[in-house]
Amino acid sequence: MKYFPGTTPWSGILLCLLTGLTLLTYHPLSAQTDSLVMKNGHVLIGEIKSMIKSVVTVETDYSDSDFKIDWDEVSQVFSNQYYLVTLSNGVRVNASINTDTADISKVVLITDVGPINTTVNQIVYMKPLEGDFISRMSASMSVGYNITKSNNLHQFNSRITLGYLANFWSLAVSYDAVRSTQDDIDPVRRTNALATFTYFLKNDWFLLFSQEFLSNDEQLLELRSTSKPGVGKYITHTNSTTFGVSAGMVWNNESFMDETPDRNSAESFFAAQLDMFDVGDLSLLTTATVYPSITESGRVRADFKFDMKYDLPHDFFITLGYTHNFDNQPIEGASKNDFVFQTSIGWEL
Repeated sequence: MKYFPGTTPWSGILLCLLTGLTLLTYHPLSAQTDSLVMKNGHVLIGEIKSMIKSVVTVETDYSDSDFKIDWDEVSQVFSNQYYLVTLSNGVRVNASINTDTADISKVVLITDVGPINTTVNQIVYMKPLEGDFISRMSASMSVGYNITKSNNLHQFNSRITLGYLANFWSLAVSYDAVRSTQDDIDPVRRTNALATFTYFLKNDWFLLFSQEFLSNDEQLLELRSTSKPGVGKYITHTNSTTFGVSAGMVWNNESFMDETPDRNSAESFFAAQLDMFDVGDLSLLTTATVYPSITESGRVRADFKFDMKYDLPHDFFITLGYTHNFDNQPIEGASKNDFVFQTSIGWEL
């Protein structure tokens, strides 16, 4: 084997290694170059990180922070990445995404079973399919604290949420706590924890199973544990609004803070959820659930929840929340209603 003048076999090997490393380093960068064409003609080149709730996040080499753009302002998209894509008709596929150059009003999704023709407006969710666990997770944490000189009132609230989205299922976990102290009044405690598993079916149908735990002083609940399997459907699924309904069965276990014996009962449930996330920097989430009892004659419970979130820079946010629990047959000495207002500031991943 001949070598260039002034070289040795080791220097040749080193040159090959450096060339290989350069090619390996360069290839992923070029392969992950995506481009978005805006309705005003501007072009943004970078790497698409996600499109969730009508906001597309793009990472570029020339910016310290990611760009966040209203998806409604995008007219064309070109990408070499492979995505988990959800369409407004409920179809969920793994596909690459590129605008049809012959008809720029159309977007072609290339899947394992063939192409799907759609439009930008029909895409309601997209996330690159990456192998690592963290890329599929979402998380948020918020805290609030109120103090009033009158009666020396102190109130602390906290909320933590975790989520994981796979190709055809999702898992969401939340923890919500309120603690309040005031002179000459017993401390107030309220804790709510919820885990929900959802399996997505065709045509925007889904199966769900949730496990919820609630403790609150107002209704003398030491612990209410509810297991809830059911089925649901998204009635509206767009880039600005999601509205879904669900129904199923509930097994309810309750223990109390006094000497009242534990209560166990079977219930049905009917729920509706409205999520509006394209109201400027505001997003609104409303959930209402009714629990008619099957084994306790005439008993009806209901839960209502409303959250308003205002997005701040750098993934911070401010929330205003209202939660109401109703039971028309509480135990003796307990209130039929328990509600809480919460204001907090938080950060989300």
